[in-house]
Amino acid sequence: MSTSSEPQLAIEIADHVATIRIARPAKRNALSDKLVAQLKRSFEELPAEVNAVVLHGEGDHFCAGLDLSELKDHDVFGGIEHSRMWHSAFERVQFGRVPVVSVLCGAVVGGGLELACSTHVRVAEPSAFYALPEGQRGLFVGGGGSVRIPRIIGFSRMTDLMLTGRVLTADEGQQLGLSHYLVGPGEGLARAQELARRIATNAPLSNYAVMHALPRIASQPMEDGFFMEALMAAITQGDPAAKERMRAFLEKRASKVGDQR
Repeated sequence: MSTSSEPQLAIEIADHVATIRIARPAKRNALSDKLVAQLKRSFEELPAEVNAVVLHGEGDHFCAGLDLSELKDHDVFGGIEHSRMWHSAFERVQFGRVPVVSVLCGAVVGGGLELACSTHVRVAEPSAFYALPEGQRGLFVGGGGSVRIPRIIGFSRMTDLMLTGRVLTADEGQQLGLSHYLVGPGEGLARAQELARRIATNAPLSNYAVMHALPRIASQPMEDGFFMEALMAAITQGDPAAKERMRAFLEKRASKVGDQR
């Protein structure tokens, strides 16, 4: 899935889960434009048998953000186009076909944090640290961070990160919701794959509704949200896969809540 002589992205598929690895460990998995384009294409071209994705970085870091060695001197319009290219790629992660579980360790910084916040479930290891250093470099977030990150931690906390250069630890990130699970050293990938396999067994339409409808409902006025919820409930309940799952539950052929803790 790489168009470069030096692969920057690798993918493996097993048990209906695609494990996508950012493979630039010497650069702390910093994001080049070529890598961002490969990331978008990978999510657009997922094989039909894939029902969930695990996204992680090779080595000690998830992603250190924009590769500043490739930073170009854009004019205003070029800068807008560049940011919109990143938006398009990360939108394919958040609003693609299947849920994405990310593994966060080491640097989750700048564009790396923007990428992480476009995934649906985030598993962190104790080495993870979070920062938005753009303010100290005369920049502004450009990968959707100003939209996604405040919805997780609040805009005032993001303001603090950008103005002061503050670095959050894994424990602080867990408390603020940047991660959903905090596991032991080296345990992130196995935990993420376990979660992804569980997610992959859900009805695809139900997963799709959670990914696409839930964030939109959350940003709507209550009356509009209630109506969209009713529509999505009716659509998912009418799916043949959902009907079969309900029959399995009623006939005691399905596990109960709490059986998979």
